Amino acid sequence: MLRFMKNKILIPLLILGALATFFSFKYSGGEQNDDQRKTLVLQTVVKAINQGHFSPQKINDSFSTRVYNKLLNTLDYEKKFFTQADINQLKQYQFQIDDQINNGSVEFFTKLDAIFQKRISDGEAYYKDMLSRPFSFTGNEQVELNGEKIDWAAGDEALKDRWNKVLKYRVLARYVDAKKAQEKSKDSLTAAGKFKTDAELEQEARDAVRKNQDLYFKRLRKIDDKERFTLYVNSITNSQDPHTDYLPPIDKQRFDESMSGTFFGIGAQLKDEDGKIKIASVIAGSPSWKQGRLKAGDEIQKVAQGADEPVDIQGYDIEDAVKLIRGKKGTEVRLTVKKVNGATEVIPIIRGEVLLDDVFAKSALIQGPTGPIGYIYLPEFYSDFQNINGRRSAEDVGKEVAKLKNAGVTGIILDLRNNGGGSLSDVVDMSGLFIDQGPIVQVKSSNASPMTLRDQNKGIQYDGPLVVMVNQNSASASEILAAAMQDYKRAVIVGSTTYGKGTVQKLISLDDFMSMSDRLGGLVQNRESGKAGESEDAIGSLKLTVQKFYRVNGGSTQLKGVVPDIDLPDPYQHIDMGERRDKAALKWDEIPAANYNIVSNPVNVAQIAAASKKRVSNNATFDLIKESAKRMKQQQDDNQYALNENGYRKQLEEANATSKKMEELEKKVTPLNITNLQEDMARINMDSSTIQKNSEWLKNMKKDIYLAETINIIADIAKQNVKVSMGENKR
Repeated sequence: MLRFMKNKILIPLLILGALATFFSFKYSGGEQNDDQRKTLVLQTVVKAINQGHFSPQKINDSFSTRVYNKLLNTLDYEKKFFTQADINQLKQYQFQIDDQINNGSVEFFTKLDAIFQKRISDGEAYYKDMLSRPFSFTGNEQVELNGEKIDWAAGDEALKDRWNKVLKYRVLARYVDAKKAQEKSKDSLTAAGKFKTDAELEQEARDAVRKNQDLYFKRLRKIDDKERFTLYVNSITNSQDPHTDYLPPIDKQRFDESMSGTFFGIGAQLKDEDGKIKIASVIAGSPSWKQGRLKAGDEIQKVAQGADEPVDIQGYDIEDAVKLIRGKKGTEVRLTVKKVNGATEVIPIIRGEVLLDDVFAKSALIQGPTGPIGYIYLPEFYSDFQNINGRRSAEDVGKEVAKLKNAGVTGIILDLRNNGGGSLSDVVDMSGLFIDQGPIVQVKSSNASPMTLRDQNKGIQYDGPLVVMVNQNSASASEILAAAMQDYKRAVIVGSTTYGKGTVQKLISLDDFMSMSDRLGGLVQNRESGKAGESEDAIGSLKLTVQKFYRVNGGSTQLKGVVPDIDLPDPYQHIDMGERRDKAALKWDEIPAANYNIVSNPVNVAQIAAASKKRVSNNATFDLIKESAKRMKQQQDDNQYALNENGYRKQLEEANATSKKMEELEKKVTPLNITNLQEDMARINMDSSTIQKNSEWLKNMKKDIYLAETINIIADIAKQNVKVSMGENKR
């Protein structure tokens, strides 16, 4: 199956949208008991937050407004259900939610739920009527798909018009796709008598969209007020910070199951972002990773089983999408994805097994301008806490460093791109491979003095040129290591500003926060009553933000992330990504610096950065990346689409133009000279599977433009004859 966002030990990276899926909890009783149960959940969640959160927000009118807006945005981001009249009815609660939370009232939710259910019926009637007649794609209409840029519909007629434009856009997209496919095979289809008229293609497109809407509303009908209540509770928890979440008992079970290290599927982590199913990350070594075309940020629009007719999953929740995407090992799934630059692509992937071995650290040799350069790939900071003899990322990286030193490398690149974090102890130990004894990170709980975690081991395993590669998906543990190396001036950090997750979460049982009177009142059945299963007597769990990380220089890694010493062009550079995207994210702050010693012979970063900037400015591929970044920003600012065929086709062609240019440039690039270490050949040559995986890994690296520039950077560092010694310039 697909693996959802994996919880990282101690410092998880959780890139959450509004809510990945809907959940439910089981209990019996009438309407009064139903409301009592909701009240109990609300009050227990708030109690746990007030007692345990790192920085609990005050439950006041300002907080009430945040919850109010977040819930409306979650339920109706595209503003297709509520009218301004509905909002006028709900507006009275905008500053009352805090009082209702404190008083245990669910009046706002009850009112909202009743209106939403009515609007579901209205929307169902709209789409059935509108999709019963042909659309014309010759007018000058446009549709705005960014819900943040449109007002609530003034009334029912305006709401109908909004539904009509959105449905027309979806039909147009399918119609143009089908027409373009037919144009490519016009001669053979005509000869076979299978060439379809525009009217027939439009009819098929409408039928497909209607089928999609049927499924969408069927799911909406299945969701009851208990499940929508979970959305309400998470609007409260996510208004504290993006990583504090309420998990009903059944979701707690899913959360635990997601910790599995071996699974079948395509190896992509999904997230729900503004009602769209997007790729959060691609698991290293997975079928998606091997195929190479599916990237973080891609939006999945359709899913097909091999050559079968694709199913439009726009409007699906993640749980239902997973059912279509996962399947038997060796079978093919075809994903129609919308790339971040607006281009649409069909990506075929053969489902397979993702093994834990694929996320272990590994290294390679790269022939650079000044001699061999060592490359270490670390996809996560893993550590087997259940097995004393299990593998640990710090130990494994130490072994790779030793092998590279034996190979006589002139520098080492540590690649932490897309590394979402992991074991805190391994961050500390791994940092110690490159410095002598000293502090690595400061950890602070609420209303407590910071605790400094130090490398206690004397000596440095590797004292030569070092570069750490990062990007916007490098988070938590990755940010700690990069920040420590930067503060010590031990390494040059290359890439993009990191994710900015400088907080720690802890999973707690809400039952521990319930009062004895709640239990005796019968709202929660006693475990000794004979009722089996946690869902019978538990109200759920809370993933709670309890601590914050700080660099040794005193600055937090929260929100700001780690700014690289050498910034390379990135497709997302003009768009707020990571923690910065969420207004509820905890703020950046700083505490006193720890007592640490920078290296005595630091790299002249300004000189290295100037040389890199000159190379990048003369690189056609980086120019295209800059162009793509500007286009993404323009698209974010102007998310309007033409509803006539010619205008829509023109927008598609513009979106695809950069991708086509990039593909052409990649064909002309001289591949990097990358080889395996001799010590690894026995393991690599074990069987055809390990040989194939290694071949694909090397192939992907050889055309990596960011790695190519990083090789030039570390070669420049080597020319400065950097050799580390510690103990001077005390802070």
